[in-house]
Amino acid sequence: MTQLPQFSRALLHPRYWFTWLGIALLYVLVLLPYPVLYYVGCGLGRLSMRFLKRRVDVARRNLELCFPEMPAAEREALMKRNFESLGMGLIETGMAWFWPEWRITKWFKVSGLEHISKAAADQKGVLLIGMHFLTLELGARIFGIHNPGIGVYRPNDNALIDWLQTWGRMRSNKSMLDRKDLKGMIRALKSGDIIWYAPDHDYGPKSSVFVPFFAVDQAASTKGSYLLIRSGKPAVIPFVPRRLPAGKGYEMVILPEEQAIPLNDEAATAARMNNIVEQGVLMAPDQYMWLHRRFKTRPEGQPALY
Repeated sequence: MTQLPQFSRALLHPRYWFTWLGIALLYVLVLLPYPVLYYVGCGLGRLSMRFLKRRVDVARRNLELCFPEMPAAEREALMKRNFESLGMGLIETGMAWFWPEWRITKWFKVSGLEHISKAAADQKGVLLIGMHFLTLELGARIFGIHNPGIGVYRPNDNALIDWLQTWGRMRSNKSMLDRKDLKGMIRALKSGDIIWYAPDHDYGPKSSVFVPFFAVDQAASTKGSYLLIRSGKPAVIPFVPRRLPAGKGYEMVILPEEQAIPLNDEAATAARMNNIVEQGVLMAPDQYMWLHRRFKTRPEGQPALY
């Protein structure tokens, strides 16, 4: 379990100077008023489409796979809004890491906190289902302000970014766990802790079963949900941090505890978790991480989708 990181003088090495410059620019940028940041972020996202051609292709393909019946023009408009969200995601990362608590809470409406309180009263740990929205950094910060928990993450290859990311996320949370540490997550759930957990990415063939996700019949989906729910016996509670239009701020919607998650096998659990993720994504489809190659792992003998 990762505790609050100590700054190391090694992070001042010249190899990190360019990264430090980017951090400084982000820090200064997020000092601006939020309505200005909203338009800057959306503009950066639109501009990024000119340079991130491969990611544009991935997002377009994901939307085509997941929503084949949606008119092509509507999917294209959704993809453009998604890239606006990508630009905002960068801004929101800086907001999550650098803004004081009062400024975060000023721009957020929160509903559903009673579901977390009920789980605590029932002496249950909470498996908080946080999908990979582009608002995830900011969503984790506001949730932690109200209910500090434990984040699950992949350590960054850049030591400076890893230090800053961990420091930023722990401003309002208890600690961090490597996403591979299932035993640590189970211990935390049994102790009554809140674990922020995202079951919606493709983690490769060894860690996956193939079940439906939107219109894709065989999507590689993590086995971890089955192990965590069966062993930790938590309350499974989804939440959606979504950005409001026209620079009006954010709302975090904490949904009721999911009842009767099937635990007869890994595939049944994964299929139900995918259904939960689908419901969350449809609450803010333009803000989901469609740029990720969600369907890169295919069953043996099946053609690639990208």
